[in-house]
Amino acid sequence: MGINARNREGSGIFALWYVEPRRTELRPVAPIEPGPGDVMVRTLFSGISRGTERLVFNGLCRRSHRRRMCAPMQEGTFPFPVKYGYCAVGLVEAGPANLVGRTVFALHPHQQMFAAPAAAVAAVPEAVPARRAVLAANMETALNAVWDAGAGPGDRIAVVGAGVVGLLVTFLCAGLPGAEVTVVDTDPSRAAVVRRFGAGFALPGEAPGEADVVFHASGTPAGLATALTLCGDEAMLVELSWYGDEAVPVHLGGEFHARRLRLVSSQVGQVAASRRPRWEAGRRLAKALSLLADARLDDLITGEVAFADLPEALPAILDEEAGGLMTAVRYQ
Repeated sequence: MGINARNREGSGIFALWYVEPRRTELRPVAPIEPGPGDVMVRTLFSGISRGTERLVFNGLCRRSHRRRMCAPMQEGTFPFPVKYGYCAVGLVEAGPANLVGRTVFALHPHQQMFAAPAAAVAAVPEAVPARRAVLAANMETALNAVWDAGAGPGDRIAVVGAGVVGLLVTFLCAGLPGAEVTVVDTDPSRAAVVRRFGAGFALPGEAPGEADVVFHASGTPAGLATALTLCGDEAMLVELSWYGDEAVPVHLGGEFHARRLRLVSSQVGQVAASRRPRWEAGRRLAKALSLLADARLDDLITGEVAFADLPEALPAILDEEAGGLMTAVRYQ
């Protein structure tokens, strides 16, 4: 049945499900019945979060990690079948009057239309195009990491890994007055976007050391090893990578011990401790969306796929060797 046909339940709406390792399919959605205070959202774009969705796609969801990996509005259970995703942008067609007609962001899986509590969506600022707004969840992660690091004006900062999250961290840090920001990655093609953000680029082994703050976002043990070598005395190393079930070696002898380095994990599930007394998740998401009002960030969306083509396209998009950055899913 084509996704534009009415399914037997009558909703005519389809969602993407991860059904077994490296296979997805579009499944019909039961009729949607919004509750009091809900909004009905017609999806315009969603974003594919390569790091997390690659783990889900490959079934790398160890039982001990499953609760933490759950997206707020997913259905099903890990490892399969599960309806997963958290970067949806759409138009409110029904709900509270102050939201009808507004473009909103929601932590919702890939689905043509959905209902959600009004409190669970965030209005997209007029200065942010709907397509670019799919970066909001990743911007939240980057913002939280900068808060966790305590990076400030004048700091020498290294970012290892020029994926979407690493580049958003770079974007934020390059805006700190006097900060010296260097991005380290094995792919020299990332240098152009890095320089447009006002930062420097270096291949591993060529980056300046003695950094005050280092962010690791490559998702690889080699990247973590590189990040450790870039730290100055008593520097902060912020680990942003999520490895799923993979055991990751880390060298904690030698320079790590002698230099009194600090290694901390930054994760978006909670607001950074330094802001938690004053910030709640809704305020952080609204700020992340407002930070997307910069056309240079369009460089981070390097691919686009029609929703109907997702099952065939995902194996290539989520391949370990896939190039590019964020892929936007187009619904209309």
